[in-house]
Amino acid sequence: MREGDDVAFDEFFAATFQRVVGQVYAMTGNLAEAEDAVQEAFARAWQRWPGHKALDNPEAWVRVVAYRIAVSAWRKAANRLVAHRRAAAVEYVPSLGPEHVALVEALRRISSDQRRVIVLHHLVGLSVDEVAAEVGVSAGTVKSRLARGRAALTPGLSETTPPGADPSTATTRRRKERSQHV
Repeated sequence: MREGDDVAFDEFFAATFQRVVGQVYAMTGNLAEAEDAVQEAFARAWQRWPGHKALDNPEAWVRVVAYRIAVSAWRKAANRLVAHRRAAAVEYVPSLGPEHVALVEALRRISSDQRRVIVLHHLVGLSVDEVAAEVGVSAGTVKSRLARGRAALTPGLSETTPPGADPSTATTRRRKERSQHV
């Protein structure tokens, strides 16, 4: 590897690491697993950097590899994942606001397929076709997962629902507030 490649990789890493960790965290719901998976993906990218820097989107390659690493870890520890979802404890994450934690909490409640397309489309900013290419499904499947995922997220997300609160209580409270203002 040439010296310029070292600098190019360092710049790529510095510019994308936190963003990819945030994206994989949103897809997996576990910050520690997301960090581990992204670190491993960047290590793999570093090993083949001269070839990867020529890709149209090396960040997408790292994100896909990190997601696959995380999924592989899930498959090896299926019982732990079930227990994690049951507990669904909100983790304190330095530098992440309560809105991000609430979003991840809500994302944990939907299927992994829906969660992945929602994160890629809404948080990463990929088009439906780009999501379809990254996930390996048709654009129609992506649209269906987005619609179902949004519908499943709606009850759990609200500006007036604090993290961990029962969303149905917040909905009742909002209806009551609206009826008082009429």
